[in-house]
Amino acid sequence: MTEPLTQSPPEPATDPEPAPPARRARARAALRRSLLGLRSLSPWSPLAAGVLAGGLIGAGYGLLATPQYTATSYVVAVAADESDPASALGFAQAYGRVATQLAVLGDAQMWAHVPVAALERSVRTATSPDAPMVSVTATSADPEEAADMANAVARALTRHADAAADDTRVELRQFARATEPTEPSSPSAAVTGLVGASAGGLLGGLALLVRPRRTGREPGREPGRTAAAVPGPASAADGRGQL
Repeated sequence: MTEPLTQSPPEPATDPEPAPPARRARARAALRRSLLGLRSLSPWSPLAAGVLAGGLIGAGYGLLATPQYTATSYVVAVAADESDPASALGFAQAYGRVATQLAVLGDAQMWAHVPVAALERSVRTATSPDAPMVSVTATSADPEEAADMANAVARALTRHADAAADDTRVELRQFARATEPTEPSSPSAAVTGLVGASAGGLLGGLALLVRPRRTGREPGREPGRTAAAVPGPASAADGRGQL
């Protein structure tokens, strides 16, 4: 007996892969369409895109950034009765530079309840060339902490000045204490958005300057053709020679 022959099912037909030249042709066609799409955009599109992107980035930064609060305390230098009043101005300048030194900040940390590193990072001082006054400014994410740091540094500075008052004949007195700020000193989202939009507009304007300009076509001329040369008018001498 002969066994029946079994035939395997035919394999599904597969589409032949496109040849490499066809792939390159498709890639060139896609690139050409992309370039034509870019050329069809308005010439002012880089400027508009820069303003929009910069405004969004600036507003996002203003919304996500932690608000900062600033508080300022003032101390004034007072000269003794026997000393020159003008010397108070010079010592005020000196105490303004000493206020952020480690000796003063080390004493201020006891009243501010923050480490010395935080005081070094957050406290700034300023003096006036016309008045013997020192301003102590502190910045923090907590408004109460900002006021405490400014008052603590001002208190420590006056204690150091009082310790040397017998030699300097000048003492520091607290002129105004720092109060807890009610509004943040950091810029709002609207301000950062405007700054970002301005920066983006500047970058977009620079992109317009470096962008290659389009060559204009004369009306009535088809692309690929050159205009026929028109002969110039003949001079009077040439006209007499031909007669």
